[in-house]
Amino acid sequence: MKRQIVVALAGNPNSGKTTIFNQLTGARQHVGNYPGVTVERKEGLRRHGDTEIRIVDLPGTYSLTAYSEEELIARNFIIEEKPDVVVHVIDASNLERNLYLTVQLMELGVPLVMALNMSDVAKSKGYRFDLKKLSHRFGAEIVETVGHKGRGIRELLDAISSTAEAKRSPGKEKGKPAAGSLSARGSIRGAPSRSGGVRYGEEVEKQIAVVQSLIERDDGIRGSYDARWLAVKLLENDGYLLERIGSMQIRNQVSRGADLIEKATGQSAETVIAAARYELIFTICQETVHSQGQPRPSLSDRIDAVVTSRALGIPLFLVLMYLVFQLTFTLGDPPMGWIEEAFARLGESVSSWWPEGSESPLKSLLVDGIIGGVGGVIVFLPNILLLFLAIAILEDSGYMARAAFIMDRLMSKIGLHGKSFIPMLIGFGCSVPAIMATRTLENRRDRLATMLVVPLMSCGARLPIYALIIPAFFPRAWHAPMLWVIYTTGILLAVLSARLLRSTLLRGASVPFVMELPPYRMPTLRGVLIHMWERGWVYLKKAGTIILGISILLWAATSFPSLPEEESARFEMSRSQIQQAELTEEMRAEMLASIDNEEAEAKLRHSFAGRFGRALEPVLQLMGFDWKIGTALVGAFAAKEVFVAQMGIVYSVGEADEESESLREKLRSSYTPLVGFCIMLFCLISAPCMATIAITRRESNSWRWALFQLGGLSVMAFVITATVFQIGRLMGIGGV
Repeated sequence: MKRQIVVALAGNPNSGKTTIFNQLTGARQHVGNYPGVTVERKEGLRRHGDTEIRIVDLPGTYSLTAYSEEELIARNFIIEEKPDVVVHVIDASNLERNLYLTVQLMELGVPLVMALNMSDVAKSKGYRFDLKKLSHRFGAEIVETVGHKGRGIRELLDAISSTAEAKRSPGKEKGKPAAGSLSARGSIRGAPSRSGGVRYGEEVEKQIAVVQSLIERDDGIRGSYDARWLAVKLLENDGYLLERIGSMQIRNQVSRGADLIEKATGQSAETVIAAARYELIFTICQETVHSQGQPRPSLSDRIDAVVTSRALGIPLFLVLMYLVFQLTFTLGDPPMGWIEEAFARLGESVSSWWPEGSESPLKSLLVDGIIGGVGGVIVFLPNILLLFLAIAILEDSGYMARAAFIMDRLMSKIGLHGKSFIPMLIGFGCSVPAIMATRTLENRRDRLATMLVVPLMSCGARLPIYALIIPAFFPRAWHAPMLWVIYTTGILLAVLSARLLRSTLLRGASVPFVMELPPYRMPTLRGVLIHMWERGWVYLKKAGTIILGISILLWAATSFPSLPEEESARFEMSRSQIQQAELTEEMRAEMLASIDNEEAEAKLRHSFAGRFGRALEPVLQLMGFDWKIGTALVGAFAAKEVFVAQMGIVYSVGEADEESESLREKLRSSYTPLVGFCIMLFCLISAPCMATIAITRRESNSWRWALFQLGGLSVMAFVITATVFQIGRLMGIGGV
């Protein structure tokens, strides 16, 4: 009979938890958000025998004390959702640090499986584990795994199944050690309650007992949490739980108890409780972990001596980013051509449903609005996938953590935390998850400053704009350097903006940087492909939903109202005169094409979009832009990628897509390289898409900061772009 169990995957950041999750679930994953918050929630399914296992990947966390949103979500999921099994993924090469979370999971009394991941790295360092004794000490099954190689996955599934079965039928496995509470000496104390945990010493235990008794007598709290566990957390000064205690008697007793502990021990209750846990962990490690000889410097240590050095760290990082951009353009060019050709043929096929020369609005909608608009965005999918592939390789290899460490030296100088680099780096993919990632920052000032400048990182949505403009105006040898320049410009502006914010509106001290560096490891093909596809799929969904809708709206805005009949008649008369004139076929075709272009421009000028663009033109001209560019920029506020689709509509290249250079030729003939660079510069700096503004409002919990971001970036984009254009024109580089 088929049954389903729920498994929560917990672990420290950089413990290999995501790799284990990918190995367990493969492509059967679903990514969403936890209810009410914007922290990413990953779920996947795995069949094992007659059991369907629903696996939830909890946010990476060092503890369950709820200092951050991630810790709070992980803890609340375990307490409220009550998963059948919690799998704690542990970095076996850094066991003592990882076991702090294990002890806290034990204090919750959950059915636990311990996955000693990176066991190959631990063995290479000379560590040997007494797994039988370690399993007995924690009352949990232990499986050694090597996540990136898939080793131990089947054994892990077996352990999950047996632990879930033991939970359902606890009397069946009497010989198996129960997940019991741990004393100060670490001995198993029999069958567990959810209150099982460390014994903290006489004075602390006395205060725990007093608070626990009050909790057990309070009808409003009793049953919501285990009484002893809640008493410990309240004495630890857990702000989330303290806010939920309505009884002033309990709150006052917690305050008195914490004061008495501090007087008796000379340390805060929080410090004493944490020290007791570490003392227990140290005792267990002394008994169960054996080191063979003096550990030699690992390969990771030797690489880090170069990669994280003061002299070479940042230059190597910049070189790596340059190589990423070179890869994006060089390898992405052929498949882009294939996609463009496929959409051109599709447009031609759809056009053939109507007689040649037909002015059917439905034909225009299908060919110019839908096929031209969506196709103009999907054509850049190879660039997007290659960029995400390169970032996934750097993440899975362990280099990204080093990049954050390296950049902390610079971040601290501009008033930001080293961890701010991670959201800013994610911003190269998309600003929305990047702003969500600022939740890892404990300090609100650091969070606000980071989320306000994240849009200056060139997100994947801007890449199609660069991929259109750079080949149109610059020779092939300049393609990668120009892309590098525009990305570097965004980074420098983000740095300067952050420094300005932290010295004015968000003045205050930053939190010190603390991050564990994982060992280097070879990324797996499966892992990087899953990461690449997850992010690429988000882009495809935007192309098929948001961008499709926007393309239709923009098509309507550029197609209506139609030209007055007398104006249309004038163009028809011109065509008739050209047809009757004695001209060569080549000259006749050239003159007819010229009439077609004049009519298309007249239609656009008369449309709603053209009227709005012309209204903005006096301001846009200061940046070298005309009303056509202005019309496309308005649409780009909904989603940056729409700029490309809109320019295709503006220049009526729906059927001209048969030639891959059609739109670029139009741009090249209408503007100079200076204007092309200014387009990229404005799109880099200007107000991000609507989704980014919305997520900034949600994460900052204030429309004030969201509107400040919108207005500030728009003004900055105008001032910088206008300055660059005017200086360039004075230097004789050229205008429109």
